[in-house]
Amino acid sequence: MIIVLKPSTAPEQLLAFTEKLKNDYGVRINRWDGVHSTVLGLIGDTTQVDIEYIEAQDIVESVKRVQEPYKKANRKFHPENTAVKISDTVTIGDGSLHIMAGPCSVESEEQIVGIAKSVQQSGATLLRGGAFKPRTSPYAFQGLKSAGLDLLKTARKETGLPIVTEIMRVSHIDMFENVDVIQVGARNMQNFELLKELGKTDKPILLKRGLSATIEEWLMSAEYIMAGGNDKVMLCERGIRTYETFTRNTLDISAIPVIKRLSHLPVIVDPSHAAGKSWLVEPLAMAAVAAGADGLIIEVHNDPPHALSDGAQSLTPQQFDGVASKLLSLKKALTQ
Repeated sequence: MIIVLKPSTAPEQLLAFTEKLKNDYGVRINRWDGVHSTVLGLIGDTTQVDIEYIEAQDIVESVKRVQEPYKKANRKFHPENTAVKISDTVTIGDGSLHIMAGPCSVESEEQIVGIAKSVQQSGATLLRGGAFKPRTSPYAFQGLKSAGLDLLKTARKETGLPIVTEIMRVSHIDMFENVDVIQVGARNMQNFELLKELGKTDKPILLKRGLSATIEEWLMSAEYIMAGGNDKVMLCERGIRTYETFTRNTLDISAIPVIKRLSHLPVIVDPSHAAGKSWLVEPLAMAAVAAGADGLIIEVHNDPPHALSDGAQSLTPQQFDGVASKLLSLKKALTQ
């Protein structure tokens, strides 16, 4: 249930009203202070709440019931967009466009530092790279693990770019203490024990959509993190599995405006994993920006034919430079 209060509500009136709601109905209350009004979100069993009584209060502007099972991620509870601060220079969801770029897997210091410097010059504001790699085949390269994390930190020291990398299990959380953005991969979107533990951290989380997840399931996974106390969640659309076999996945462009309508959380798009083909990255990325994405995560490798993972979908630094220039120009045109 959502209660919108009148702008003239005094602090003492608000306190008395919220305490009465808690005592009479046993609900928890999320409060959002907007520019023109205050919104109260009632969480719990609201079936016994007397709407007519609430509407009769002088300080109440309107009341409505919420049917969606996700509350904290729901735009109805939080009308304005959430902006997730990553560093002093990077805030995602504030209307700007941010590009996360880097290799699928960290392979060596020379590789990751070289790519980091290159993508930064092209306009990327975050460095992505996999230290732990979930692979379909147990025989494929699984990443450098903790050594890969150290190399990412080296690249961050060299460039100042915040780092984004994927976590695989709960026991690894302490290892990610100095990671700027923790990525939850598509296969872990419904690893609820991991999501609960990430909810106890104060780290920005990039939550990728599962291969066959509905938008509501995706938002419910975000809810797990937010229910634990961490509201620094960004949603990443990376394509879903359909009957089409030409591309690796099918990028759901419609998910961007749908999420923007249903939720206040920032939306990032991963055209690399959606396409599985490097030549498709540019048009899909352009479409994502046009549809309202807050950012992109793009795979870039210095030598794609010899990459240890996902070379076919990786751009070279030179290709990325051209793509990034077009994306930033498009964003500028859209905001003028």
